[in-house]
Amino acid sequence: MHFVDAKGILIGSGGHFGMNIYRGCSHGCIYCDSRSLCYQFTHRFEDIEVKQNAPELLEKTLKSKRKKGMIGTGAMSDPYMHCEEELGLTRKCLEIIKRYGFGVAIQTKSDRILRDIDLLTEINKETKCVVQITLTTYDDALCKIIEPNVCNTKRRIEVLQKMQERGIPTIVWLSPILPYINDTEENITAILNECVRVGVKGIICFGMGLTLREGDREYYYAALDKYFPGLKERYIREFGNAYEITSPNTGNLYKVFYDICKKNGLCATPDECFNYMYELPEKYEQMSLFDL
Repeated sequence: MHFVDAKGILIGSGGHFGMNIYRGCSHGCIYCDSRSLCYQFTHRFEDIEVKQNAPELLEKTLKSKRKKGMIGTGAMSDPYMHCEEELGLTRKCLEIIKRYGFGVAIQTKSDRILRDIDLLTEINKETKCVVQITLTTYDDALCKIIEPNVCNTKRRIEVLQKMQERGIPTIVWLSPILPYINDTEENITAILNECVRVGVKGIICFGMGLTLREGDREYYYAALDKYFPGLKERYIREFGNAYEITSPNTGNLYKVFYDICKKNGLCATPDECFNYMYELPEKYEQMSLFDL
């Protein structure tokens, strides 16, 4: 990893902000879109760029904001990578978010988030906290192949359950669905049934497939050659250089998805989930109006 002084830390407006403390990732997921060249990394993806002044920038920014809002983090880079154990920047930022009365919507694949469950509980009691966990495959042996350096699916489900026990609402990202790898009705059903069991609020699914572009595609194809011999050639034959790679089983998978979500009252569209995540409780909206 290497350290930089960032010029800014928050993006967004209107009560909805985004924050990334790190750039790059050490999880090693074979499908990661963040590897794409369009994001203009000037360093190796696994050489994590650490915004060492993130807490100071965040405090300065929140101190100047009169209207409260929700701060999302984890969309581009997991806030609980291995380096977070040593650096603790995510925790420091959560402490600042709590201090200034903002809410947080935090996304991860890692059980390291449990280290901060005390803070997340306090933020949720005082304002609002939503924990988002990515689930791709119920098969832990397959999980070890496609997401090699992070905790397995069953452990992530335990994280969801522990958050539920603390009263912290959760959202699951069902993504990505890799054609001919995890695009089965059995896989989708098993994941969703666990989501129902542990009481998640909703599921975000942008499609039964994945996206591939320059930088990401090459890394993914190398992994296919290593772990799924012959599958790269099938992808090239069926999908060419398409950006959106859609499972041939999409229709059946979506039927399973919507049937289970509807039956159990789960938010099942991205809009529903995002509206829920970034809506502050009414009392905080009223307080913000008086602050203006």
